[in-house]
Amino acid sequence: MSFNEPKTLGRTGLKVGRLGMASSYGAPAEAYEEAVDRGVNYFYWGAIRRGGMRKAICNIVSRGKRDALVIVLQSYSRSAGLMEMFLQKGLKALGIDHADVLLLGWHNKAPWPRIMEKALALREKGMFRFLAVSGHNRKLFSLLAGDARFDIFHLRYNAVHRGAEEEVFAKIRPENRPGLVSFTATRWGDLLNTKKMPPGEIPPRAADCYRFVMNHPMVDVCMAGPKNLEEMREALAALQLGPLSEEEMARMQRIGDYIHSHHKHPFAR
Repeated sequence: MSFNEPKTLGRTGLKVGRLGMASSYGAPAEAYEEAVDRGVNYFYWGAIRRGGMRKAICNIVSRGKRDALVIVLQSYSRSAGLMEMFLQKGLKALGIDHADVLLLGWHNKAPWPRIMEKALALREKGMFRFLAVSGHNRKLFSLLAGDARFDIFHLRYNAVHRGAEEEVFAKIRPENRPGLVSFTATRWGDLLNTKKMPPGEIPPRAADCYRFVMNHPMVDVCMAGPKNLEEMREALAALQLGPLSEEEMARMQRIGDYIHSHHKHPFAR
């Protein structure tokens, strides 16, 4: 297994780098462009649309390399009309005529029928290619896996929250499955926090948190949210370091179990 080799994003057929990048944390354009040079192409201009990623995408598109990117735009809106407005605004800001993915954000139940009807209508208009959904109710994903309207799932998975292994990964048939994208590899920073480690344990590197996620064969893309060039290079180090050894994996699981038991989180299950 190599983390430098692209994967096919489930039934979308898209070729994606193993790391994906989120825009919300403020990394500059040059950091994202360096990531593209390392094979990163899944760009989630989502929850907070920061200028660094916007500038990087515009730079790449201006060089005639739009097809090198898989651009994800998100809508948290429960209003069908607002969803279209947010999508149009995002496309205009990036200077593109369509997104590769529209992500329906934070749905812990199946999206309402009027949201689905509008999303499918927007796809028919050519505003995006593939439909994704995110949420924290892992059991929902196995229920939606057979619904051909959904192409990609964004779900929580890390060394602390490993429930997706049984509740999602083990229940989705590997053939013709949705693409699987994981977020919060560091468990909102807890896996990097010295104060939350087991006694005598030092925190893992951020790169090790990404490696843990990418180790699972069902995960197509592991999202990272760097806030500067240094953090971007730490994330990219995961690609070079490759899969965890058995000893490294056992350590990550041990730390994850300790944090899960001692440091609760609103989404921890």
